[in-house]
Amino acid sequence: MIGKGRKTKLSQVPTVAQLEGELKRESYRKRYNRVLRSTVYTLITVAAAAVLVATLFLPVLRIYGSSMTPTMVDGDIVVSVKGGAFERGDIIAFWFNNKILVKRVIGKPGEWVDIDEDGNVSVDGKPLSEPYLTERALGECDIRLPYQVPDGRIFVMGDHRSTSSDSRNSAVGCVAEEQIVGKLVFRVWPLAVFGPLK
Repeated sequence: MIGKGRKTKLSQVPTVAQLEGELKRESYRKRYNRVLRSTVYTLITVAAAAVLVATLFLPVLRIYGSSMTPTMVDGDIVVSVKGGAFERGDIIAFWFNNKILVKRVIGKPGEWVDIDEDGNVSVDGKPLSEPYLTERALGECDIRLPYQVPDGRIFVMGDHRSTSSDSRNSAVGCVAEEQIVGKLVFRVWPLAVFGPLK
């Protein structure tokens, strides 16, 4: 017997449409989570691969200072390539006193490098064509000229000859192959000068 003033609660049974809607929502949620997880894993894999490639094969460097003007200026961001043979005129990055310096290859092992008072460079007695320069200078030179490049070393100079500290200065000297980070091949920033380096 039901007491006066009491109401019975009837349990509500969901309709077929409600059940179908709930099934669709649950299915969508599972699909969404699966796609999100897959996207995150893909992004992590791509980022890890990019870091690995940049570290091992294509180091990205930012230029500081003015020793390579006008070819490169302070703030430029460039890509370098590790390994390979270096030719005269190539721009290389190398370690020096826990810093990375950027200079241009002038003389290879065994070659004789000479620089006159006006900054004109000759290698093995032949004048060096340097279309990348806007000024020539003897600069900070305390080595005896002509200078023979030692075996396993590279004679380098910056393009801004009056200010660059490079192989003309015995404090820097010639670069050993194990110091070399890579050859600079491409400028990626600023976009106005995006393209290969010469």
